[in-house]
Amino acid sequence: MAAWDSRNGRGPLAPRGPANPAAAFRHLCRSSPWKWQSLRFEYLDRPLTSSASSPTALPDGLIRAWLRRPGALRLETADGLVIASTTGINDSRGGFYVSSTRKTWLLPPHLVTPVYDDDGLVRRRPEAAYGEPSFGNGRFAAALDPVELAGNSPVPLEFPNANAVELGPITEVDHEGRPALETTVSPNPSYRPADPAAPLCRPGRTLLRIDAGTGVCVASRWLDEPGAGDGPAGYGHWLRILGVDEYMLDDLFLAESMNLTDVRRHISWDVPAE
Repeated sequence: MAAWDSRNGRGPLAPRGPANPAAAFRHLCRSSPWKWQSLRFEYLDRPLTSSASSPTALPDGLIRAWLRRPGALRLETADGLVIASTTGINDSRGGFYVSSTRKTWLLPPHLVTPVYDDDGLVRRRPEAAYGEPSFGNGRFAAALDPVELAGNSPVPLEFPNANAVELGPITEVDHEGRPALETTVSPNPSYRPADPAAPLCRPGRTLLRIDAGTGVCVASRWLDEPGAGDGPAGYGHWLRILGVDEYMLDDLFLAESMNLTDVRRHISWDVPAE
């Protein structure tokens, strides 16, 4: 199958048949590595209440993040305090390859071609060096590439409980000004989260939203949690995308500046008068 620009498509729920919404949702969950290379966003490691889905004030615990694939991450508090920053992104990897295994020679996902569906979403993911930078717990990285909700490829037959999660009705919603797909999921025995201690969905029902443009899981909320479930201490996360594929200098991710020039800014050249 020929390569495809996955940023262009007819839309996440373009009508093609009765099974399309569920298939489109799963394909979107597999598509993140080919949808973007850099992301600027805000992240909260708990779900927002329904009344605060678009907060006017910054919630406690909110962090701002800049991520450039592969592996470059910067995190700040809402007040601008740097709490994490990648170091050594330009270090030599010679020793890594000398003592390597077959897995360490895998290419980054954007350098290999998956199998696309007719809308440019990923139907089957190839073998590649997947993995996102993590912070706090594994749900941070899983939200950026929520393939655990769908698996690397479709199940051979759509038997009951054959997929990683069972999907409820799928609807198109607006999440912080961006289109997203929302559904309620329930994990099956075959569900294998990237971090078993911090899965995207817990036993029972979990409400999920997947951004249609990036394939990122922008919100999760466990509906069957004992107690309120959607209160301030509920299980889940919330993410607001602020920029996609923006130009990001190495200086943004290093502890010490390399004094690189931001080529987006005009450089004045003053010629002294004689």
